Amino acid sequence: MSIEVLNESGYDLDVDRLAKLARFVMDRMRVHPQAELCIKAVDEPTIAQLNEQWMEKQGPTDVLAFPMDELRPGLVDEEPEEGVLGDLILAPSIAEKQGEAAGHGLIAEIELLTTHGILHLLGYDHAEPEEHREMFGLQAQLLAEWGSKATAPQ
Repeated sequence: MSIEVLNESGYDLDVDRLAKLARFVMDRMRVHPQAELCIKAVDEPTIAQLNEQWMEKQGPTDVLAFPMDELRPGLVDEEPEEGVLGDLILAPSIAEKQGEAAGHGLIAEIELLTTHGILHLLGYDHAEPEEHREMFGLQAQLLAEWGSKATAPQ
């Protein structure tokens, strides 16, 4: 997988850990091994501008997902489709506020938003109650697996 992580936010982020998380989530979702993903961390004015330009919403947001080739999670007995998964734009300053409010801090919130964004790139949504349950359940499962993997002895 080609995972590029760009940090233009001014925050000190562990881009290697973020790339490993993205790879972990993409592996679990059976995304093609040659799929491409770009994650970019930006400041609030930049994400606010993108939010207005592409989502027609005012102000900054925490994460934006821009799917490219409309890849979907692979099935167990099928070869996954190759292509570009898309771009994720993260706002660490927003994540920091949300992480503090949730009681788990910046790093956990960035990991949550990255996982959430990848699921959006794979076609998941949370507009309807059933979609919300499915997406947030999967998100929680992936983050729990990642947490146990990340803290396991190497």
